[in-house]
Amino acid sequence: MKGKWIKILILLCFIGCFTGCKKEADSKVTSIQQKEVVEKVEEEETEEAENAENANDSLEQEIKGKETSQKKEEIYLEVTNSNQWENEADQFVQLDLGIVNTSTDKVKDWKITIPVGESTYIEQSWSGNFRLDNNTIVITCVDYNQTVEPSNSITIGAILKNAGIISKEEIILDYDLEQVPESEKSKSSNQKGSDTKEQAVEIKQFDGVPKATQDDWLSVKGNKIVDKSGKEVWLTGVNWFGYNTGTNLFDGIWNSDLNTSIEAIADHGFNLIRIPMSSELILKWKAGEYPAANYNHATNSYLEGMNSLEIFDYVIGQFRKNGLKIMIDIHSAKTDSSGHMYNMWYRDDISEQDFIDSLCWLARRYRKDDTILAYDLKNEPHGKPNETPKAIWNSSTDADNWKYIAEKTAKAVLDINPNVLIMVEGIECYPKDLKSNGNFQSLNNDDYYFNWWGGNLRGVKDYPVDLGKYQNKLVYSPHDYGPSVYQQPWFEGDYTFDSLYEDCWKDNWMFIQEENIAPLLVGEWGGFMKEPNLKWMTFLRELIKKNRLNHTFWCFNANSGDTGGLVLDDFTTWDEEKYEFVKEVLWQKNGKFVGLNHKIPLGKNGITLSE
Repeated sequence: MKGKWIKILILLCFIGCFTGCKKEADSKVTSIQQKEVVEKVEEEETEEAENAENANDSLEQEIKGKETSQKKEEIYLEVTNSNQWENEADQFVQLDLGIVNTSTDKVKDWKITIPVGESTYIEQSWSGNFRLDNNTIVITCVDYNQTVEPSNSITIGAILKNAGIISKEEIILDYDLEQVPESEKSKSSNQKGSDTKEQAVEIKQFDGVPKATQDDWLSVKGNKIVDKSGKEVWLTGVNWFGYNTGTNLFDGIWNSDLNTSIEAIADHGFNLIRIPMSSELILKWKAGEYPAANYNHATNSYLEGMNSLEIFDYVIGQFRKNGLKIMIDIHSAKTDSSGHMYNMWYRDDISEQDFIDSLCWLARRYRKDDTILAYDLKNEPHGKPNETPKAIWNSSTDADNWKYIAEKTAKAVLDINPNVLIMVEGIECYPKDLKSNGNFQSLNNDDYYFNWWGGNLRGVKDYPVDLGKYQNKLVYSPHDYGPSVYQQPWFEGDYTFDSLYEDCWKDNWMFIQEENIAPLLVGEWGGFMKEPNLKWMTFLRELIKKNRLNHTFWCFNANSGDTGGLVLDDFTTWDEEKYEFVKEVLWQKNGKFVGLNHKIPLGKNGITLSE
């Protein structure tokens, strides 16, 4: 059966930020200007767009074209404006495209065309062949994603410079269809189990991988993280996203070799990987449903025949083999490259209980494996005074009280596995006067202290997280970024290390370390190796080094638009300048990188925790 898709459904999430793009703390302005970068909606569409923006910042737009026998709901293109920013006179936008096939046929030999401005330059691209042809970007398939199997999807993306106005009506997806014999239709790796209840699936074992152990669990002593013997350890890691974006694997494996990438991270001395994930993906695994992982099948042929959960089991084994440890981060409720933009841990059909269940399912499944030794409960809870809902922090049992939900969730996880560390992030704003505004009722920005999303932990002074008998598992985890992400008030003028400490770090989170309340782990920090960002990044590195703060650098990925990554576009070549910068705050002893495993050394250049 041969056909072409012209009438498509496009899901546009024009949210101004990508995974890793941190928005401003002050609601008066936005760090990323929305006007004229990606799309100007025609005047007659304004009302529709505004209504859609109010509905979770997304809209569905039917593209007019030829009628086909294919129902439009079955095969469609998702287009996400994941991030946009300015650099001097240039404007950049990151587009993530998803071809979703919910039909029973195969989508083959697809092609996407996007009209763009005359000055367009393709800065980066992945998972497709990109070319500019007469002010049109033409994207064609590569070998490993030529076919989109039934009930599967693939993702493609690019960072464009000076693309001008991109009209959603003019983005076209063409493809051929190939019918699947009835006998083959039940073999899709993306099918659900017999029901939506939890499916008991054993952890897949792999040859050549050391067996899981339970002697590397960590705990807290004062403001230090220690091993089972009470020896202080230093968690110095890196973020690698993709399990939250729809890739259902790490981003970049569409270009690179998974094993080689894991080995390279270990060899470069990072002892912990923070893995952003969505509750939605975990809940699908829990129900016996396995969304397809997007990877280069030729380069990673050893993954063939595995579903996405089995590949995750494989990933854990490879981390263990290389002496690496894992911290799970629930980055978003929904699987969405911009999902972290939503304020809360619940969203749409993902409830508070679903959020808790997703963490508990992972904790139960891997409770006998200390490769996963920590859970960052939720990435960047936030919300401004005038937003509803918004994350708050007080003594209430309100559904939006992040402090209460964090305690509830942590105890549920620790009841299953009392050995893991629990990371609790902050919120965005905190009341200046608790007597008059302790319930966050004021809508006036002047009544609040602001910080980066997840970076406001002022509430710990008034309402510390109480985990009861599990208190020795609590670590607070702020995020901090530089002026290239947003020009915060503390970056004005000729700021110094001391001014940053006084104006931001001290009262927002550093007091937790200094007053011996609990350890800190800076869960995200990083950016471009140029001014004005480099000055801030150098000062924060100084703070980390001086105080031996635990941290996970943002990020390994090349496709983090407003920070860049430790690797270049091929996800194989390292940015040596940036790596040398971060290397100064990686745990080293006598010139060797120190891992968190007592028996397995950290990569080729590291040692064990026992050495």
